[in-house]
Amino acid sequence: MEATHDVLVVGAGCAGMRAAIEAHDRGAKVGVISKLHPTRSHSGAAEGGINAALGNTAEDSPETHAFDTVKGSDYLGDQDAIEIFTAEAPGDIYQLEHWGCVFSRNDEGRLAQRPFGAAGSPRTVYAADITGHVLIQVLYEQLQRRMDEGMTVYEEYFAFRLVIEDGRCTGVISWDLMNGGVKLLTGKSVILATGGAGRLYRATTNAYACTGDGMAMALRAGLPLKDMEFMQFHPTTMYPSGILITEGCRGEGGYLINKEGERFMQRYAPNALELASRDVVSRSETTEIEAGRGINGSVLLDLRHLGAEKILSRLPGSRELAMTYAAVDPIYDPIPVRPGAHYHMGGVETDNWGLTEVEGLYAAGEVACVSVHGANRLGGNSLMETITFGRRAGQAAAEAALTAPATGNGHGEVARADAEAWVKGLLANTEGERPWQVRDELGQSMLENFGVFRYPDKMERQLELIAGYRERYERGVVVEDKGDVFNSDLTQAIELGYLLDLAACMLQAGVARKESRGAHSRPTDFPDRDDENFLVHSITRWRDDGPELSYKEVRMTRWEPTERKY
Repeated sequence: MEATHDVLVVGAGCAGMRAAIEAHDRGAKVGVISKLHPTRSHSGAAEGGINAALGNTAEDSPETHAFDTVKGSDYLGDQDAIEIFTAEAPGDIYQLEHWGCVFSRNDEGRLAQRPFGAAGSPRTVYAADITGHVLIQVLYEQLQRRMDEGMTVYEEYFAFRLVIEDGRCTGVISWDLMNGGVKLLTGKSVILATGGAGRLYRATTNAYACTGDGMAMALRAGLPLKDMEFMQFHPTTMYPSGILITEGCRGEGGYLINKEGERFMQRYAPNALELASRDVVSRSETTEIEAGRGINGSVLLDLRHLGAEKILSRLPGSRELAMTYAAVDPIYDPIPVRPGAHYHMGGVETDNWGLTEVEGLYAAGEVACVSVHGANRLGGNSLMETITFGRRAGQAAAEAALTAPATGNGHGEVARADAEAWVKGLLANTEGERPWQVRDELGQSMLENFGVFRYPDKMERQLELIAGYRERYERGVVVEDKGDVFNSDLTQAIELGYLLDLAACMLQAGVARKESRGAHSRPTDFPDRDDENFLVHSITRWRDDGPELSYKEVRMTRWEPTERKY
């Protein structure tokens, strides 16, 4: 089935749905592709909140929010993008509220705001500790409303190639999961909103669907990826499952303690304590664990002093998760937690409207790198980014599509036929390994060799391992399921190729960045930040059969780098 749209959105999490809504409201005919039902998108797993300088709890301003974000990024964030982001965030929050987001409120009836790490004011708007769930349900309601007005949603379509003709992106090639078959979907503008790549790591908060699809498709189509070495580790993922326990627990006053009962953040960040930025807290926890002061490779998140009433009213989801997956009731016992791969600051390079260097192709959300987050993202900023830059990408893509000439010179059908032949070849292979074997080894080795701390010998070892995994993959993996309907064996084989491409990019950029900045920490050989040589974005392109690295200046407007102190 071939469909023609003005704007084609790939991905239906918060960024994708917000982009689709905006493009539709600007008069475009919109199609949305999602490899999951939209409400199963990983955006729904976000818990703690969404940042905007409303000033409802304490004095705040977009300028303060911008400075906190720049400082938190270890000065690698592009400051013009950050200023746009913080200035437009309050209006986007009120829009969400008017659409029906049931945010928590304070005693005065205003939107409540809680403290989050490295924030100069309590600015995190929240819905108890299920904020992402509330957002994604409301956005889906708005999507459904517009489906009655001509918007089309292609659920369970797995996009795996971009179609680019005459220098313009005109569509995507997808596998129809429900019915089988390779399908071409076209649009005058295409927006990538496919999320992150946390499944590169065995221990991650990310859903199984977070395999870097959009980044890898863009990379293979010749587009640059930006800042790929920066993978954020969230300090509080539950042992042993890796499920996220929100930063809101610490925002509400939770403590981190080691096996001796010591509140150890007093040694690492005596002022900010548990609300230092995520890179600082993750490194502190890892140091405690490696020094033998952990329990089963974890530390403990203690909420007992908050009392049952506060836990039940503000953190009910976290309590339920702890009881279900760790057999711990945080009213009475601390929760075992450890750092886990959480958020990729890198992604497809875009301008402030989400436009990539290919005409007609946009990106928003975690797949994109504007860059708002730089070397380290502040908690609460990613949900806000999906909304603000999703809206901006939807607007820009619609305006471009409505003035663009008609597309389609037959290249799309040629690309579809080529992709179909490739898929048939993959299905026909009967010799080789199962994809999960390589994927499991990749995830474990990334955790061991490119985790919270990066050591030179381990990074070099990981480069060798990735080369070996790529060779095994290219020799051929066996897709055991030869059927058409819901063939997850096939999609996982394709996803493995994505992950291997992205891992190669991350390691190359990480080895070359000879400093410690944000989430990229080299404690033994380059422990300090080096603004003279590395206050630059890494830019990665795919050349021949591997990544090629270059650099680009960070866009500065108002703030020069200073030392981060906690």
